[in-house]
Amino acid sequence: MDITSVLIILTVISVFIFDFTNGFHDSADMVATAIASRAMSSGIAIAIVSLFTFLGPLVVGLAVADTIGTFVDIGDAQLIDAQALVIAALLSAVTYNLITWFFGLPSSSSNSLAGGLVGAGLYVVGSQKINWGWTALHHGELTGVMKVIAGLFASPFLGFVAGFIIMKLIFFIFKRFTIKVRPLFIVSQYFSVAWLGFSHGANDAQKGMAIIGMMLLASHQTQTFTVPLWVILMCTSAITLGTMFGGWSIIKTLGFELYHVKLVHSVANQLGAALINTLATTIGAPTSTTQVVTATLLGNGAAEKPSHVGWRRAGHIILGWIVNVPISMLFGAVYAFLIIKLLGVLS
Repeated sequence: MDITSVLIILTVISVFIFDFTNGFHDSADMVATAIASRAMSSGIAIAIVSLFTFLGPLVVGLAVADTIGTFVDIGDAQLIDAQALVIAALLSAVTYNLITWFFGLPSSSSNSLAGGLVGAGLYVVGSQKINWGWTALHHGELTGVMKVIAGLFASPFLGFVAGFIIMKLIFFIFKRFTIKVRPLFIVSQYFSVAWLGFSHGANDAQKGMAIIGMMLLASHQTQTFTVPLWVILMCTSAITLGTMFGGWSIIKTLGFELYHVKLVHSVANQLGAALINTLATTIGAPTSTTQVVTATLLGNGAAEKPSHVGWRRAGHIILGWIVNVPISMLFGAVYAFLIIKLLGVLS
């Protein structure tokens, strides 16, 4: 087996691990409020989001994968350099995922991967090979890195706004209802959790697909950037497995440390987050389900009792978001350097 085949196998394994840690992180975000509100058991909540996470990538298109997979041009790079770039970006994302999981902080796998790609890309192929999207932005279009940044950083803001508005609407519509309306919210919880899981799989699983698509192109296995069916099935399976295991320390942070979540907050949170994810996927913009869910929950709390929101804990989480991209870029560049040196020794 030659070095190229070995690197392709390593890339596929790395993508599987990345998608697993992505699902591991995001399942906690998706089920935290449902569990905290005691609307359903943890087992049922995770089973629902796992099923619909699996279905999401199989139903929607691959617009997000196209965005991620084409903003670093590796077509003219040396084969080993291109493969090192891709593997370094994955290792960068997995590293940041594991660090934030250890501290119980909901972080963005999407930001980690984007930062890793840019950092590794700057080291391996240089800034001129990265589609920053500046030219298109002058013409009112979002492409390349600018499209990724817009999706990843605008989505938390929109999530907060959506959470605030939906919470206010629910209070307004149901202000004269009694406790007898509770069964309605319990039933709606199952639909909102399912929608959130579907939107998560539809958006997040495509990022791993994009990486394998880049590697296949770099290895001349494909002539243009494409995502084969086996890649779609593998990535959606990996992210689903991660979702099934869940990250319980993150569930504790979101479900109990940011706001005292009740049933009404849980439904509003999932509806708002699913709406933002769905809209972003439609236009091919990658989002972070972690950031969207967390920001939506903060909006839910701010709409009811701002003083009861754990703003200090929220500040720790947001700080992790701010440093996510630059730290991942650093990781990506360091990993790229180490991998290229290692491959040079082996060859």
